[in-house]
Amino acid sequence: MITIVDTGVGNLASIKNMLRRAEAESTISRDRDAIAAATKLILPGIGAFDAGVARLRELDLVDLLRERARDAHIPLLGICLGAQLLFEGSDEGKEPGLGLIPGRVVRFDRERLGSAVRVPHMGWTDVALSKPSALFEGMHPDPRFYFVHSFHFAPADASDILCTCEHGYDFPAAVEHDNIFGVQFHPEKSHKFGMKLLENFARLPS
Repeated sequence: MITIVDTGVGNLASIKNMLRRAEAESTISRDRDAIAAATKLILPGIGAFDAGVARLRELDLVDLLRERARDAHIPLLGICLGAQLLFEGSDEGKEPGLGLIPGRVVRFDRERLGSAVRVPHMGWTDVALSKPSALFEGMHPDPRFYFVHSFHFAPADASDILCTCEHGYDFPAAVEHDNIFGVQFHPEKSHKFGMKLLENFARLPS
């Protein structure tokens, strides 16, 4: 069973509907027992980094998510803010993240963007794969996803970068660290591309 972690924010129903169309069973829950019993976890999120960390603490899920992902090696997919929370910290706030992926989340560098490029980065954008991954298996050769964000991943190890995207400069759009995945884009808003990505995640061995 895939459990979509219910933090109260994010397009939870849209993710569940996409998984249903991919013939993958899922549930939306914040219950610790349901999360502990899940064979895969999806952590969505929208909003500010510190608020996201505070919400996980309020629900008493920080240590549980770390245990399930790091110790039990359950596949975990973070989406948007949920993916940023997988890192050690963010330029957006002061709170520590889950620390499941070495590195930080950084603000778009205005000096590198130039005056014509706006932040937030919003809309459909192509991504370029950096390495093979089961998450992109059978994907269209030129995948495009929907983005809405002002901060991006800065993994400590470049080998964790799964794909990149261009917005003024190339930045990591998705990461893969062992059994832990993070995507800055919204697969639930990305039509056939997002559907294929969620289908591939559902098919990962547990």
